[in-house]
Amino acid sequence: MRPALGVVVPAHDEEELLPACLAGLRAAVEAVADRARVEVLVVADACTDRTEAVGRRCGAEVLRLDARAVGRARAAGASFLLGRELSWLATTDADSVVPPDWLAAQLDAAAEGADAWVGTVEVADWRGLPAPVRTRYRDAYQDGHGDGDAHRHVHGASLGIAARAYEAVGGFPPRATGEDVALVDRLDRAGFRVVRDGAHPVATSARTVGRAPDGFAGHLLGLAGRCVIADASGTRRAHDPRPDQRRGRDNGSAAHIS
Repeated sequence: MRPALGVVVPAHDEEELLPACLAGLRAAVEAVADRARVEVLVVADACTDRTEAVGRRCGAEVLRLDARAVGRARAAGASFLLGRELSWLATTDADSVVPPDWLAAQLDAAAEGADAWVGTVEVADWRGLPAPVRTRYRDAYQDGHGDGDAHRHVHGASLGIAARAYEAVGGFPPRATGEDVALVDRLDRAGFRVVRDGAHPVATSARTVGRAPDGFAGHLLGLAGRCVIADASGTRRAHDPRPDQRRGRDNGSAAHIS
């Protein structure tokens, strides 16, 4: 019997970026079609745009929520899917695109005895941010890597966990931010086997105003705020990044740097 997997995608006003996210997930699901049954759930949290309609149009199941908190959205989605007796739960973000082998990597890890799988992210498009931000981000991110693929980052955009392990540690805490980091910390403290894999990065947006306080968007904004450039007169001033529409009007990613 094929294992049953669920993927939770929390989304707050993500009608623009959600289609690309779900297209990436469709490719990942197709890559494991002969190995597992996969259900994709979009949690439309306090949306004022067409996120819910877009999710359904793209073939995903949609759960409506009015929490305005990514931790509660991720937890609600997990509870909904685990009620269907799934064996593995994965999460990503609506402004992110998983690679085609994303679910396959998690299935491989689970088959080898992993209780959880923690992936990495990479920025899809750096336009709209000052050039030094990319270098500072890369250097800081690589500092979080150990030998081989091992790393110490935690991202809700690239995370998977066995259902039994998730339930044993109480699942995602209902936080406005940091729910992913808290969950993995619980797993580590409880002695579960957490595989940290840097070989299958998820592409995420580089918007700098975020949906989750102190999330990935805030991390990029902090790096941008450290940039100083010279204007035409030679006067040095702080750079004010103006991301394009793809990086969001007023919101950002739920991913976190740990």
